[in-house]
Amino acid sequence: MKVKITSEQYNHLLKRREVAFEVEHTETKGTPPRFEVRKKLASLLKTDLELVYVKTVETKRGTMVAVGEANAYDSIEQAKLLEPQHIVARNMPPEKPEEKKEE
Repeated sequence: MKVKITSEQYNHLLKRREVAFEVEHTETKGTPPRFEVRKKLASLLKTDLELVYVKTVETKRGTMVAVGEANAYDSIEQAKLLEPQHIVARNMPPEKPEEKKEE
């Protein structure tokens, strides 16, 4: 999976970087999970994982290239204040199945 930032703009009012990106996912075949894209973007932007939120990831029809948008905030407080709850929920790491406890 290769992530390439196509545009980056700093929003001074909201204290965040607004990023547009492309993901080439020929080896995974399907649209990559949002959490994986989030980790790659955090490393490319040289920021913490908790400050990056992926808004959209959508594969272009008939290709192995997905396009999307993300926000990288200056602080966690600013992110909690501005990001909608459904976007925060979508960017959480996938939950592992809980093991059954025997009583």
